[in-house]
Amino acid sequence: MDNRLNSKTLVAEPEKPPIIEPGHTFGSVSDKIGSFVLAHRTPKGWWVGFGIGFILVMLLGQTLANLLLRGTGIWGVTNPVGWGFDIINFVWWIGIGHAGTLISAILLLLRQEWRTSINRFAEAMTLFAVACAAMYPLFHTGRPWLAFYWLFPYPNTMGIWPQFRSPLMWDVFAVSTYGTVSLLFWFVGLIPDLATLRDRSRKRIPRFIYGMLAMGWRGSARHWNRYETAYLLLAGLSTPLVLSVHTIVSFDFAVAVIPGWHATIFPPYFVAGAIFAGFAMVLILAIPIRAFYRLEDFITLRHLENMAKIILVTGLIVSYGYMMEAFFGWYSANPYESYMILNRMKGPYATIYWLLIACNALAPQVFWLKSMRTSIPALFSVSVIVSFGMWFERFIIVVTSLHRDFLPSSWGMYYPTKWDFGMFFGTIGLFISLLFLFLRFLPMISIFEMRTILPQAEVKEVK
Repeated sequence: MDNRLNSKTLVAEPEKPPIIEPGHTFGSVSDKIGSFVLAHRTPKGWWVGFGIGFILVMLLGQTLANLLLRGTGIWGVTNPVGWGFDIINFVWWIGIGHAGTLISAILLLLRQEWRTSINRFAEAMTLFAVACAAMYPLFHTGRPWLAFYWLFPYPNTMGIWPQFRSPLMWDVFAVSTYGTVSLLFWFVGLIPDLATLRDRSRKRIPRFIYGMLAMGWRGSARHWNRYETAYLLLAGLSTPLVLSVHTIVSFDFAVAVIPGWHATIFPPYFVAGAIFAGFAMVLILAIPIRAFYRLEDFITLRHLENMAKIILVTGLIVSYGYMMEAFFGWYSANPYESYMILNRMKGPYATIYWLLIACNALAPQVFWLKSMRTSIPALFSVSVIVSFGMWFERFIIVVTSLHRDFLPSSWGMYYPTKWDFGMFFGTIGLFISLLFLFLRFLPMISIFEMRTILPQAEVKEVK
């Protein structure tokens, strides 16, 4: 009898890497994640990282003090480039904050379990990035103690009313709403873990603080029911914010009549770019944290590979936006629009333009290869390159559309000053400092969500 199969040969599909490595229990998950927060001694590496961030925060304080004393003239902005590092870095930081909400809210609604290992510090990254971004429009007013409240829509005795047709006014609503909802979403997700830290803490003061923040959580059925309801409602509120916030930020440019800005592709182009930059920053943070705290069992190659796929997809969307910009400049037959594109490609800032093309359009293409998506050095290197490229993109969009306008007699160059760089690096230090404080005092990975994906948590149907 011929034992050979007459049908098609069956080929076993390769198994996907696990979301969590086998061998863990409810207790081991709580012990592993909780030990970072409840440790008696702070690791020396933590002090080094926090120290670097704190030094940069001191630089930020010096820069802001000088800014308040002397005014925004210390920046490099001038005619015709009235926008400089302030709007460039504002858009860059807002973009970085998008990945946290996307991972937490949208992937939760889509029931993607792989989000559980990275959602907590991605949400924290969102809050810290929004805090850094909010500093730029606040201090751009020059005298925030006099001008800040003018941004809010209420009548005042000085007869100055907000200009509701300005997208700069919409930014106030969008960013403040985004920050508030993200903060609530992050805090609500922390409540069960805060109760775990409260019960495991041996010192009186930490136990009191975690107990106060846990708001009486006891893990009853009523508590879980209300928690899941609130968590899903906040996820539903956060989802449209991912699309709306950077869409409104793009309107800062798209509603203008300046060549290079007034393009209908800007809203989806900016949203894709924000997710692109945000996931690159998540990888930049996740890879060192994974290595330093030895979290390879929780943040597996499956998480890193999935994020690489998202970077590849959004990178292709961003590349399409670059091609459409060039096409619009040619097809519109508008001499000012076509000149703007040529000025970006061949003008004095051409080096930065081609750098952004190389960083954002070419570098992510290596993720077509599975060997690159699962290579830690490749993932980290491409993520850093993408972060640089997205900053170059914001620089090109802002500066090259302003430094050569309709009148050649008013053309000029933009040169950032040391105070521009001081505030930029200072906000990076603020971001680093807040991140290290978060890693030390709060669980970087959701304890209770990691428990839900363990095999022991599966409820088997009883026949």
